[in-house]
Amino acid sequence: MPTDMTPRELLEKLVSFPTVSRDSNLDLIDWAEGWLTDLGARCFRDYNEDRTKASLYAHIGPDIEGGVILSGHTDVVPVDGQNWSTDPFTVVEKDGKLFGRGCCDMKGFDALAMAAMAKAARAPLVTPLQICLSRDEEIGCTGAPPMIAHMQGNLPKARLAIIGEPTMMQVVTGHKGGIGYDTHLRGFEVHSSMIDRGVSAIMEGAKLIDWANKMNDENRAKVPEGADGLFDPPFTTLHVGIIEGGTAHNITAKDCSFVMSFRCVPGESMDDWGARYEAEVRRLEAEMQKVHPSCYIQIDRKWDVPGLKPEENGAAEELVRRLTGDNATHVVSYGTEAGQFQHGGYSAVVCGPGDIAQAHQPDEFITVDQFQAGERFMDKLLETLCE
Repeated sequence: MPTDMTPRELLEKLVSFPTVSRDSNLDLIDWAEGWLTDLGARCFRDYNEDRTKASLYAHIGPDIEGGVILSGHTDVVPVDGQNWSTDPFTVVEKDGKLFGRGCCDMKGFDALAMAAMAKAARAPLVTPLQICLSRDEEIGCTGAPPMIAHMQGNLPKARLAIIGEPTMMQVVTGHKGGIGYDTHLRGFEVHSSMIDRGVSAIMEGAKLIDWANKMNDENRAKVPEGADGLFDPPFTTLHVGIIEGGTAHNITAKDCSFVMSFRCVPGESMDDWGARYEAEVRRLEAEMQKVHPSCYIQIDRKWDVPGLKPEENGAAEELVRRLTGDNATHVVSYGTEAGQFQHGGYSAVVCGPGDIAQAHQPDEFITVDQFQAGERFMDKLLETLCE
């Protein structure tokens, strides 16, 4: 397998794999592992339970601790229902932009990280370089924690991790944490003309969604304290993005399902917000069961993504600021795997090419300028690893 591919060629190859989160990513992992192995990298996989997906991590350089991790995810969001003007899984350049699903979020960074691994394999490294390509980031960052645990003992422990989510190459030292609850309401079906004898799962579910609206209104009215004021918006947010249920317009809905998600500012506890939601669920469930005892609400904490906390004298922040020249303070409201690496004992920072505004959009793109800025960053990093 040729290992002298340019970053652009690597991007084209990675985008060609339609690794939508609901589907397997093994074709991409098979190819990437073969390519990295041909470089001389030591590679390891961490599979999901049914072995339909895997994360991949690899090591180049001296077999010592204290290295640098370049971390990205392999999955992308669906293109269903989006109006694309190009083939989403073919990189197309137009007007100084590279279009394709994942070009921004985040196969652009993955391609640059793989190209850096190739250059590292030919360089006199003093400090090792590692790459992590995770699964299932887009469904709640569920792939990174088992991958990070799997790394322990298989690779010398790195000192720091650079998570390459799109930040326009700015140094992001903090982000919100997030939790999400699968929520399923079971109602009691009757003809809608006798609604007082039935329980509509949809209408009861709407009460939980309205509770979320009220919490958002209350949070919006608060005066942010400390680091919370750096975020946009500067408060914890609750959100339901999709809802399913019902049988017909004239039958009280037997079932209703949605995900209730929370993005929490650092000054508030995700566990506390989870407890508040669970208490509201149990209160509503009791009201439903007064009408019919067969009714219930089932909730399952689907994901739990720790926030990234700014570090005092953090090794990752110090290195990436030195390489980028960015000394401003940046935090983001979206979640990343950086908090999970931090929780796993690594200094962590978020820095990558592209604009998060393009993530998940039809005609997703990364500008050529940003892609090249990412390549220059990688070259500076390799110079540092050889010092």
